[in-house]
Amino acid sequence: MILFVTVLSTFAQQKRFRDYGWEIGVLKPGRYNAITDVEGVSVGHTTLRIGDSVRTGVTAIVPHSGNIFQQKVPAAIYIGNGFGKLAGYSQVKELGNIETPIILTNTLSVPIASDALITYTLGLPGNEEVRSVNAIVGETNDGYLNDIRGRHLTQQHVVEAITKAQTGPVSEGNIGAGTGTVCFGYKGGIGTSSRVVPKAFGGYTVGVLVQTNFGGVLEINGVPIAKTLDNYPKSYTYDVDGSCMIIVMTDAPLDARNLERLAKRAIMGLAKTGGIASNGSGDYVIAVSTAKKNRIPYADASLYHTTETLRNDVISPLFLATIEATEEAIINSLFAAKTTIGREGHRIEALPINHVIEILEAYQGTKR
Repeated sequence: MILFVTVLSTFAQQKRFRDYGWEIGVLKPGRYNAITDVEGVSVGHTTLRIGDSVRTGVTAIVPHSGNIFQQKVPAAIYIGNGFGKLAGYSQVKELGNIETPIILTNTLSVPIASDALITYTLGLPGNEEVRSVNAIVGETNDGYLNDIRGRHLTQQHVVEAITKAQTGPVSEGNIGAGTGTVCFGYKGGIGTSSRVVPKAFGGYTVGVLVQTNFGGVLEINGVPIAKTLDNYPKSYTYDVDGSCMIIVMTDAPLDARNLERLAKRAIMGLAKTGGIASNGSGDYVIAVSTAKKNRIPYADASLYHTTETLRNDVISPLFLATIEATEEAIINSLFAAKTTIGREGHRIEALPINHVIEILEAYQGTKR
């Protein structure tokens, strides 16, 4: 029997990290504690579960509801470790903007996802004369649980994730591009979180979404979970390899230079969870400013592009927001993920949440 599932962002899921009474950091999250707390940002998933061997999917992150090619947004990409196949990097580095939604998927589906983004963009009203599209596609390798060589994803699956993207709550765990991923030896997946900086520093929102598929020595809120559970790398080769895609969105008016500085801080958030960006890991951060005043029109008669940009000396709160939101997004991906059996009977257990909570409580008790 073949089962094809498309999951919307209203999918009911188990409790998130904060639902157990724990908080990461000092800044407050937004309404949904999700990347969609940044106004206009939407997320869509297409999930493929076919038979006993296909466990993969697509996640689309859309910066705003308009024609992104015609109204580009400032962006930067930072490479924590470059063992990956991120498409579209060089033009973002050169021009400092993106012109398509951001797609996350599995490693061998990057070409079909790029093709789908091109098809989608060329088909939008107003793009009839477009002759070049820089598609942004990130990936992690889900080949342990998924029949990755079968390349089961199609253009239709990618476009569906884009067109069904929604604002509001975001589904996490075994969904979309996180369907077949593994993190710290447990089932990984999609996770998200957000932070709002105090009004005195602009009141801006930073939202993060992650696709977790990497290794290291798991810590939660500074507590050595992996060490306590005796579940940490022993060979330091394949048991630490993998990848993590991190998408950072903010409504703060930042240019590409400062967005790259923001992206660097996301890697600090990854490190706080125990990730080590190993030799075989593709750890990429894509940071985007959605500020309406700074959108970049494709066609403009003016010789000048006027923007409003925060000064360097006032963006430190955004750095902190990015670190905290990234750390919590990764933990949320683990809390939402469920035990999965996939290709060749491979089984990856979910994080033992009850045991983890007991460890956190025990460590909290020692500090009283």
